Amino acid sequence: MSNNKGLTVGQKRAIWAWLFLVIPIVYFIIVRFYPTFDAFSMSFTDWNIIGERNYIGFDNYVTLFNDPVFWVVLGNTFEYLLFGIPISLLLSFTIAYYLDQIKFGHGLLRACYFVPFLTTAVAMAWVWRWFYQPVPIGIFNLALGELGILQMDFLRSTTQALPAVLMPAIWAGLGFQIIIFLAGIRSIPDSYYEAAKIDGAGDRQILWEITLPQLRATITFIVITSSIGFLRIFDQVYNMTQEGEGGPLNATRPLVIHIYKSAFEDFEMGMAAAQTVVLFTILMVITLLQLKVMKKDG
Repeated sequence: MSNNKGLTVGQKRAIWAWLFLVIPIVYFIIVRFYPTFDAFSMSFTDWNIIGERNYIGFDNYVTLFNDPVFWVVLGNTFEYLLFGIPISLLLSFTIAYYLDQIKFGHGLLRACYFVPFLTTAVAMAWVWRWFYQPVPIGIFNLALGELGILQMDFLRSTTQALPAVLMPAIWAGLGFQIIIFLAGIRSIPDSYYEAAKIDGAGDRQILWEITLPQLRATITFIVITSSIGFLRIFDQVYNMTQEGEGGPLNATRPLVIHIYKSAFEDFEMGMAAAQTVVLFTILMVITLLQLKVMKKDG
């Protein structure tokens, strides 16, 4: 069927579809794609924001890879990732697994766990910073004192600061992961569990042979989103460390903070762009590897 202008129904639908897609396509080109490609170009220049861009080739990358502070920062970034992922996965799955078995007050408990995800990261970071203060202010050190344990330095220690910053980051994303795990658990057909119980399988066997295998896609999705979050950690570090430096002695500084400092304090936009390209490459490689694993499992 065609109208007076000779367009078929399918063509008209296609035109309307493209009209609706124009806005998001333009948005992604201007806000997402163009800055990404511009960052690649900028990484080969020496630019202080207000002057002209001077092409210097790979000098920024050479300087970056010869900078010992960069390797410390990169190591911190991977520590956030390598410790944050397993801890958050274990906690969120455990809570979701037992929360699914609770019938009375399930909705209230689920909402309580999800509230931190909706809380402003800056406000949350300052509350946790207060928790970590020495006595008589810090709640954690007051609790340790009641137990007869010497107070800990937390944010003032080069060894304790990174775990101290990591904990609120894990806690902030816990609610989202719990909701995703709950959705994954409830999507598993009841017939699987009924057949397993008829065969005499115990709770542990059901967990390892039915629940966890059926949650592979869910786990992969959470690992991908969490990896991106931990590799881009910023708010907690910036608001919990002294003057947002990622201290003490760069002990908590991630790559995103290093990029921010290079760009907006040192005004070395080319160097900041080079670091951004490194971060983008790491994110892309990790995401592609995890998607490949998910496709293989599927």
